Parts: sequence; structure tokens; C-alpha cells
Amino acid sequence: MSTSTDTRTLRDTFGRFATGVTVITCRTADGTPHGATVTAFTPISLDPPLVQVALTRTSKACGLLDGASYAVNVLASDQVEVAMHFAGRPGDDPIRWRDGPTAPLLCGTSATISCRAWRTDDGGDHLLFLGEVVDVEVHERRPLLFHASAFHHLGGRSADATWLHCADDPHSGWFDAATRFTPIPSATHY
Repeated sequence: MSTSTDTRTLRDTFGRFATGVTVITCRTADGTPHGATVTAFTPISLDPPLVQVALTRTSKACGLLDGASYAVNVLASDQVEVAMHFAGRPGDDPIRWRDGPTAPLLCGTSATISCRAWRTDDGGDHLLFLGEVVDVEVHERRPLLFHASAFHHLGGRSADATWLHCADDPHSGWFDAATRFTPIPSATHY
């Protein structure tokens, strides 16, 4: 096991975290649809509904998103070519676009999240674009995944029983705002 924090080791370590694959879409100054493949997407808050996208400061999309509305297109498992197209390796098939409430949307996705600009923050060599969710669409298509520098498909479901009656069961066990915790008294040492 390496304890080095050189860029390659750090990138490989981050790559051990499996993510979904998104294409962030917006419009250029002349109104042309533009997109960038991004795995650094995070849901942030339900109230208000916020998401975050991290883009490399030097990317064209980074310059287009500052203060602009955008859409998060969660790619479906059969959209590897779409992911590659927006990562800078266009294929032969044309990209299918459609209008969205805040930005152009891609056709055939697993889900879309339309956002208006909320805030932009410093993220080191990236900028963090926080967006307020104004519309969502969910389609019955399995998502495309990315892990260890390769695309993957979602396998079958694991046993749901793992969550049943667990304090962290998202369906019944999360602590709500009314939950009170009593601190355990500390032992007195003599």
C-alpha cells in the first residue's frame, strides 16, 4: 500500500470511488448547446434543493457555467459513446438534443436535473458550481458507472434486508430534527 500523495497516486485513489457519469450541459454565448463529461457531481441539499458540479478551471465548460443555468444529464448504461463525445473524443453518431427548462438536455439519459446558478466556490484546481434544482426527470434506464478509469454497468440489486430495522435505514430510521440525544456522562477520574 502506497502512502504517497503524488498526483498519479491521488488520482488512482480517488478513482477507487465508483461514481455515476454525467454530462453537464449549458449554452455558449451564441446559444449553441455545449456539454462536458463530469464524474464530480454531488447532490448537496433537499431544502433548498441543491447539487454541486466540479469542473477543471481550464475547461471551456468552466468558463461557460459561471453564473449560468445548466443541466446535469445522468447517462444511461448504453451511452458510453456520449460520455466519450463530451470528454473530447467525438464519435460518428450525432448527439440528440432537446430543450429543457434551464439548459439543453440530452436524449436517452437515465435522469436529468435542471438547475439555475446558485453560487460558485473555489475548489483548488477546480471550481465548484452549486446549482438550485428547478426540475428533474427520471427515466427507467440503468445508469452508466465509472470506476478505476473504466466504464461499468450496474449489476443486480443487493439484498434489501441489509437496511431493514437498521438505525440508518433511509426509509424508516434516519434521525429527524426532533430527535434528541442525551450525552453519556463522563467518568470522574481520581
